[in-house]
Amino acid sequence: MNRGSDPVPLCVDLDGTLIRTDVLLESFLGLVKSSPLRAARALFGLRRGRASFKQEIADQIDLDAATLPYDDEVIAYLREERAGGRRIVLTTATNEKYARQIADHVGLFDEVLASDAKTNLAGEQKLNRLREQFGSGKFDYVGNSHADLRIWPEARNALLVRPERGVETKAARCSQVTRVFRTRSDGASAFLRAIRMHQWLKNLLLLVPLIAAHRIAEVELLATALLAFFSFSLCASSAYIANDLFDLRADRYHPRKRYRPFAAGALSVKQGLLLSPILLAGGLGLGALVSTSFLGIVAFYYALTLTYSLSIKNRVVADIMFLARLYTLRIIAGGVAVHIVPSFWLLAFSMFVFLSLAMVKRYSEIAVLKNTDQMTKTGRGYHPSDLPTLLSLGAASGYTAVLVLALYINSDIVVDLYEQPIYLWGLPPLMLYWISRLWVGAGRGKIDDDPLVFALRDSVSRWVAAGAALILWLAS
Repeated sequence: MNRGSDPVPLCVDLDGTLIRTDVLLESFLGLVKSSPLRAARALFGLRRGRASFKQEIADQIDLDAATLPYDDEVIAYLREERAGGRRIVLTTATNEKYARQIADHVGLFDEVLASDAKTNLAGEQKLNRLREQFGSGKFDYVGNSHADLRIWPEARNALLVRPERGVETKAARCSQVTRVFRTRSDGASAFLRAIRMHQWLKNLLLLVPLIAAHRIAEVELLATALLAFFSFSLCASSAYIANDLFDLRADRYHPRKRYRPFAAGALSVKQGLLLSPILLAGGLGLGALVSTSFLGIVAFYYALTLTYSLSIKNRVVADIMFLARLYTLRIIAGGVAVHIVPSFWLLAFSMFVFLSLAMVKRYSEIAVLKNTDQMTKTGRGYHPSDLPTLLSLGAASGYTAVLVLALYINSDIVVDLYEQPIYLWGLPPLMLYWISRLWVGAGRGKIDDDPLVFALRDSVSRWVAAGAALILWLAS
């Protein structure tokens, strides 16, 4: 031991302290995604105790300690203490398999105290272990939660890391608090990024049946459509959060997605598990106000998104078809909300154009990963050699959508809906230009993995949209 070093060991908690996540919840969600049946079996096994439950999950799910969201300030502090010769002990209720992997990665711990198949090292069990090993008042403890309030009174000093609400006040009453790590909070910003409000623009597709039927000016129908829009948007946000929770490991390998709130630890897994059902309940509640039929469509949409996240996402081509179906389902839902049946032409056009956009999304993701070592981990079954195939299929689908548009303009139904249908022939060239430019941009790596984000940021796309609106106004 170095001269002047603190002889009292520093015991450090894991979840919410050393890392900004919960290992048990993450690993369980990983098990749910890989095998819902085994996850249900593990939950049923809780009757044998939490220690056995944690061991069963650890036996089936691996953890990549290098990608976890560590607290840099805490790591820096531990490094200083270790450099001074202090003994540092990782003390956690996490299963020992994961705890040792994390300790090996961090490289600062002299010892690991963790749960095993028989002992759940939490609460009184953890306190008793610390008493036996170090003695009352002969260790410092670093934690963050209400559960740690049992341990701090027996520690010489208490150190708090982003303490849960009310913990700091209670800790100060029962122990000697010597340091509080207050990482800057971006909770509001993280929440907005988690629910992806910019993606709500996709749900404006619910207004398309109303617009196509030339009934957008009817106030009562418009109000119903907007209510349906918010219902769909809340449910979609719930699904985005669920998707992010299931994709934590894959997102951390991705160069952009690793900054998502849950992957980066800006929001906790517990918060996500609470927030997702709240948003879902709000969305379904608004859907019930629209109509029973619309509520059924919203529930079906949500079931499809969960199916996509748990199963379809990693199936080549099927994932793209599923994304296109989810787009088209929004138009069908909008029609159900206002009791307008979408025409054959509208559904045919949407099927092909959304298939093209879904392929742009997948093409862009693979293009970003093709020159990295993360292709096999986050490429979802695709290979870099698939890029030319996706490009040709996606461009063909987009051009087919333009063909459907041209056939629609030449149909008899247009005469009944537009006074000057001749102007509508300005739409196909605009669509051809935009689809072609979109795919050229994708081939050059200039498209974000979401084509909607690209279109919102792209000034040319906005001009194309304005031109299309002008053409429709002239034709009306």
